[in-house]
Parts: sequence; C-alpha cells; structure tokens
Amino acid sequence: MIFSVTILGSGSAVPTPSRFPTAQFVSCNNRNILIDCGEGTQFQMRKYGVKIQSLQVILISHLHGDHFFGLVGLISTMHLLGRNSGLRIVGPKGLEEIIRSQLEIGHRKLDFEIEFKLLEKGEISSVYDDKLIEIHTFPLNHKVPTHGYLIKEKPTELNLKKQKVLDFQIPLAVIHQLKAGKDVLDEQGRYWKFKEFTLPPKKLLSYAYCSDTKFDERIIEHITGSTVLYHEATFIEKDKLRAKKTFHSTANDAATIALKSNVQKLIMGHISARYSNELEHLKEARNVFENSIFAKDGMMIEIGK
Repeated sequence: MIFSVTILGSGSAVPTPSRFPTAQFVSCNNRNILIDCGEGTQFQMRKYGVKIQSLQVILISHLHGDHFFGLVGLISTMHLLGRNSGLRIVGPKGLEEIIRSQLEIGHRKLDFEIEFKLLEKGEISSVYDDKLIEIHTFPLNHKVPTHGYLIKEKPTELNLKKQKVLDFQIPLAVIHQLKAGKDVLDEQGRYWKFKEFTLPPKKLLSYAYCSDTKFDERIIEHITGSTVLYHEATFIEKDKLRAKKTFHSTANDAATIALKSNVQKLIMGHISARYSNELEHLKEARNVFENSIFAKDGMMIEIGK
C-alpha cells in the first residue's frame, strides 16, 4: 500500500505563476485525503493527475482564504461529475455555514451528502479512524483558530513465514490467531508460538501537517517521531520581525521544530510571493536540519522513502 503526498499548491496568500495557494493530496493505504483547498485546487488536481471523485476526506486548517477558497468550487464540480458517495469535511467552526450558504446562493443542490466535523479552537482529538489509518488534530498558533493534522497508519497483522506454515500444515483457524500475535493451543494439544511462524509488520508511517503558525514548541508533543513533517516557512530570518507580526514561521523556525520533534524529513511550504526562489529558505533550514526540502507544485513525496 502506498503512502504519498502530492503538493498541489506551495505558495502563500498571493498566487504566482509557479505556486498556487496551499493544497495537498495525501493517499494513505487507499484512503484519499485533501488537506486545505486554496484557490485553483481543482485545476491543480487535474493538472497533476489526481482524480477529484477519489477524495473521501477533506481537512481544512483554518479560515483564511488561501486555505479554503477553492472548496465550494471543488464540491460543485464533484456534483456536476455525478458524485453520489458521501464526503467528510473537517475544519474550524464556521466552515459549514460558509460552504452551505455559498451552495444555496449559487442554487446548487448536491446529489451527495457532506458530513462536517467542526473543530473548536484549541481542540485535540481524533477526526477520522478506520482499520487502516487514523487522523488526529491539534492546535497551531496563528491569528485565527488553526488546526494541524497528523495522519498515521494503524498496526496491521503480523506477516507469516509462509513456507514454514506450509511445512507444519498449520490449520487456518490457528493461522488467524498467530497473525494476531497470539500463541495457540489447538484441539490436538499442539502448542503454536506466534513468534516462530510470523515476521514483524512493516514500520508504521505518519505525516504531520502544520500550516500557518508562528514558532511554537507546544506543537512538538503532537508530532514527535513523525516520518515526514510539513511545516510552513513563509519567511527567512532577515524577515523574522514580519514573521512574528503575521504569526508565521521562518525556515529556521520550521527546521528547529523538525529537529526537536525527531522527524525523518521536513517539507517546507507557504513561501511568500516576495521571494523569487526558495534557495535561502533551504540554506537556513539545512543548517539546522539537514534532511529539509521545499515544496513545489506537482512534487510527489512517498512517505518512508
């Protein structure tokens, strides 16, 4: 199963020809998730081969336009393309009212149901959970209530040593229990130890998403040990005063959070349109946390590789 992130938009509030506002597509074990939905997101999905109707969950970090202005248009397109399966949207209180009023004003009655999960300011909770993945939210530190997200794989059954299972002709009922990590005493009095017939499951992967936020070490407890961290890096150190004033981060800030969180890789994004490229951001970040990259529209990152 694949766990990957496709960057649909890597810029900040002002779009540029090379960087659209924030949006990311996450595919995790056949669960398809959109994180934030800035202006033009559905165009970027088409451009980079992401199927609009494949989305099952949409996560909105906060109610600044560059993170949700594309949402009502995307929903409308889903309807026009014949969607009939439900959609789960997670985001701050106020999001449902905004979206439903826009749809009503635009005379758009949907043929599918939207389930909204609305978050309180500062909420720490699970927002999605099934047998393969779970998604948690935690607070960020921005001008308006803003939520980070952590997408995690859930533990799976142990892997079998197939040839050994065949050699010992282990009954099917016993196999199921061995894969669940249980030792078994069968009806014939034979004792089967799961460690002798199984291999450990693959290492669980996770992706932490921290959109607009000022430097805040309280984030660390929620993302420690993540495989990959996305953290905004709107500015560089020479513009640190601007970052503090606007409740944003510098590349050095993002790298410091990555280092203290013991993550494997840092992806930075949300670059201000004042910069012509991300070279200074990369230089600053890599002085603190070497395995740092800067997001670019169309980039695909496979988590764990």
